Amino acid sequence: MQGSANLNIMIKAARKAGRSLVKDFREVENLQVSMKGAGDFVSRADMAAEKILKEELRGARPNYGWLGEETGEEPGEDPTRRWLVDPLDGTTNFLHGLPHWAVSIGLEHKGEVVAGVVFDAAKDEMFVAEKGAGAWMNETRLRVSGRSRMIEAIFATGVPFGTKRTLPATLQDLGRLMPQCAGVRRWGSAALDLAYVAAGRYDGYWERELNAWDIAAGLLLVREAGGLVGPIREGHDPLEHGDILAANEAIHDAFAKVIRNT
Repeated sequence: MQGSANLNIMIKAARKAGRSLVKDFREVENLQVSMKGAGDFVSRADMAAEKILKEELRGARPNYGWLGEETGEEPGEDPTRRWLVDPLDGTTNFLHGLPHWAVSIGLEHKGEVVAGVVFDAAKDEMFVAEKGAGAWMNETRLRVSGRSRMIEAIFATGVPFGTKRTLPATLQDLGRLMPQCAGVRRWGSAALDLAYVAAGRYDGYWERELNAWDIAAGLLLVREAGGLVGPIREGHDPLEHGDILAANEAIHDAFAKVIRNT
């Protein structure tokens, strides 16, 4: 697609950070089978990628604000625009040598995401979207799936781990949803889950307690591919509150009814 100057800046930054991560990923594949501190290595890779992104994005648009997973929030001279950046979404996959992780960049204008990039560097799949201009993967226009029956649909979510408090609610979701669908996947990257909904690979996605940088780019991808995106809890804003539900239009209402338990 022929993108704006801002989108081209985002794509360039994502590719540069992605190259750095791919190089580090080759190293971590060896580290993860040893006792040499793979977690610390991945943390350094994550920080290095965010440094690249900040240099590229803020270098090109120094007036824009910044919200990054690793370096936090920094206001800009232009209070209406900010970057929402996750340098490595899918860190646990990266740590274990699983090639399913991504760089995610969103551009927010007056509280609305107007451009988004999710770059799966391991597979060289660049998902991009701009408000009103559609969603694309490399040179292919994206559309959400056309499935209209829940029993034929595949959904994605993030199953909470460790001591996360959302585990009981997610298990209840799965208990209600799985008898009604063709399957649920948990692949460990919210950004790619949303990109896959936009590409029609998944029919829907939901998750709770995410951060704005996890989902900013992905929610725009889904909307520009013809899907519907909203909160799990009525009245919430996905970017602000972190709960999100996305699907194609045909199954959205039935899917939302199951997850919201209404």
